[in-house]
Amino acid sequence: MKTYICEICGDAYLGDGKPTQCPFCGSDEKYIKDGAEAKPITNESVEIGEKSKGNLMKTLRLEINAVETYQCMAGKADTYEIKAMYKRLAKVELEHATIVTKLLKIEKPETADKTCADDDRENFEATVKLEDNATKLYAGFMDQAEEEIVKKFFEALTKVESEHLELVKQLIG
Repeated sequence: MKTYICEICGDAYLGDGKPTQCPFCGSDEKYIKDGAEAKPITNESVEIGEKSKGNLMKTLRLEINAVETYQCMAGKADTYEIKAMYKRLAKVELEHATIVTKLLKIEKPETADKTCADDDRENFEATVKLEDNATKLYAGFMDQAEEEIVKKFFEALTKVESEHLELVKQLIG
């Protein structure tokens, strides 16, 4: 068994082989390194410019909104599979919010109850809109970032959110 560390969220995975995605933040395997080689972005002391701070704050609000939305959707899901998917999406989005708070050196805001539809199909459509918006927004934030760690973070997030989008599109059929 070995230790692998995600360079995006800084969390460790223990296993016989490197996972293809971070089980915590969903980042691609290219960001997962052997424990001794990993240099997580959250451990670097880098000055973050005003533009990136603003984009990270927008990201924090979007990720907290996603957590609240997916928790609601999990509670209204018709099947255990859909409930489990939304619970996992909520955890991944919360991990993204946590990374932002580390980069900005701020406290994570509390989540609140949110309303959502009672119908899975309506919730899938709302999820597609949310994930599509996040994917496009984060790709733009990546292009605007001047700091390498912020670029790296938004690059990873763009891919994760696009994968969430594809997952839900498959469910819609």
